[in-house]
Amino acid sequence: MFVTRPCPFSIHCEEMHLTKSSSISVGLRIWILYTGFLSQSSGSPNHFHLLALKKACNPPAMGFDFQAIPIIDISPLMDKCGDPMMIEDQGVLQVVRELNEACKVAGFFYVKGHGIPESLIQEVKDVAREFFDLPYEEKVKIKLSPETGYRGYQKIQENITLGKPDMHEAIDCYRPMDSGEYGSLGKTMEGQNLWPENPTKFKSMMEEYIGLLKDLARKIMQGIALALGGLPETFEGERAGDSFWVMRIIGYPGLSGTMQHNDVGCEAHTDYGLLTFVNQDDDINALQVKNPAGEWISAPPVPGTFVCNIGDMLKVWSNGLYESTLHRVVNNSPKYRVSVAFFYEPNFDTSAEPLECCKEKTAGVVRCQRVVYGEHLVSKVKTNFAI
Repeated sequence: MFVTRPCPFSIHCEEMHLTKSSSISVGLRIWILYTGFLSQSSGSPNHFHLLALKKACNPPAMGFDFQAIPIIDISPLMDKCGDPMMIEDQGVLQVVRELNEACKVAGFFYVKGHGIPESLIQEVKDVAREFFDLPYEEKVKIKLSPETGYRGYQKIQENITLGKPDMHEAIDCYRPMDSGEYGSLGKTMEGQNLWPENPTKFKSMMEEYIGLLKDLARKIMQGIALALGGLPETFEGERAGDSFWVMRIIGYPGLSGTMQHNDVGCEAHTDYGLLTFVNQDDDINALQVKNPAGEWISAPPVPGTFVCNIGDMLKVWSNGLYESTLHRVVNNSPKYRVSVAFFYEPNFDTSAEPLECCKEKTAGVVRCQRVVYGEHLVSKVKTNFAI
């Protein structure tokens, strides 16, 4: 889940080769148009359009080591989410196809056309930088500890990945959890977020931002649900209708005389949940993604976009069709880097197991075991800090 969390994925899942989907054939395009005509004449679009989507999202594939992260314009999906006829829209079909290919090939993609104001995206980074510029004595007033439900501030090298201290400082935030809300399962994560008094607008701005990102994530997950062959609401309700979202506000020091070139700001890891959104400084290239050939591929900032990647729980629900990809942060710039990572997670107590529509695509073979998200999260969080 976390942009600063360990990579070992404790949930068993058969290894699969990442593949690149071939483009939709002329015959398939005709099929989609034909099913559109049938659905309009019959007044019942869902059956025909879901057939078209399943064909569109399962073309022949070939082995592929990606060298770049795709950019997807999701504005057609944003415009049609909530519309019962969304699966008739050709723009939505195109977004769904691109999401499917990106999730199969790289597990990473950029999104543009997301509708989040650019001014807010920048202000969130600016206010984070203001906080990190404060004296340590001020920042430690909201110190993270087990007693705070692992919410709050941690200084540089207190976060641990792969047994190594990470070269970053951060504030960790979670969906608030009341005492006893999830019984013994939730005991470790109970608590409210610790917001700094300075900057004064920090709390209000971050809560506005969280609300917008939750809505954006829910809409993209509708597209991903369609890409997997399910219904748009697949990840609503008991799966992720009450997302145990997480946000990490992270500061990576610039390269200095006391640091080695290639010191890792965050070691290689996969994220824990469904879908991650990274809002990174526009002028520093530090995020790297590992492709199947073992090469580290840069995910440089692209103005107007979020970097998105899928997490462990989506790998399970997709039955291994989608991969949660290893990534890391290496800040070799002399500049201090700010990154705000939002993680759209399942419900805390949900059990993730392969969807029926995904098992159909693997001839009924179950490649990923069932896992309770809260248990998976707690097992990671308890080993993430030197505090």
